[in-house]
Amino acid sequence: MVPVTITQTRDVELASALLAQAFADDPVTVWMDPDTSRHRAVFRTLLVHLHGKGSTIDLAMRDGQPVGAAAWDPPGHKVSTRAQILSSWEFLRTLGPRITRGFKLETEFAKYRPKEPHWYLGQIGAPMKGAGVGTALLRHRLEQIDGPVYLESSNALNVPLYERFGFQVTEEFELPLDGPKVWAMYRPM
Repeated sequence: MVPVTITQTRDVELASALLAQAFADDPVTVWMDPDTSRHRAVFRTLLVHLHGKGSTIDLAMRDGQPVGAAAWDPPGHKVSTRAQILSSWEFLRTLGPRITRGFKLETEFAKYRPKEPHWYLGQIGAPMKGAGVGTALLRHRLEQIDGPVYLESSNALNVPLYERFGFQVTEEFELPLDGPKVWAMYRPM
């Protein structure tokens, strides 16, 4: 198999498209909005406004083709009031009344995030499952950073992958409105 190479990118459109494909059947993404035609706009809004300039977007390439992406926020990352307003507007435009699920999601996620400074893996995904792309993305960034890392896994199948990299489940919780289960995971160092 051709190896995966990882580079940083500012190509939000490409990363959004890859993440939308990767999360097309993800339990949390489908709970938020089962209409996959809107997922790309959701990921674009996340990458542009909520992760923003201080974050890192990694792009996985195999044989010259983009095959996955990951978004990382550094310790101390803050979303400005302006970015919050813009993201709310974009989410409302994209999701309509389903935006309430997005607010509930963020409220639930905020309950479990560590208080101490940490890296945050916001999204990681590859349209082709089981090809080692997620592993390559995760390994690359973890080798580059120091300090604790936190993430929420929205798919039970991914929990063992994160555990292989030293993450531990700190909490299991279900989203409201008959939402799916989510695993809060933390890697101390």
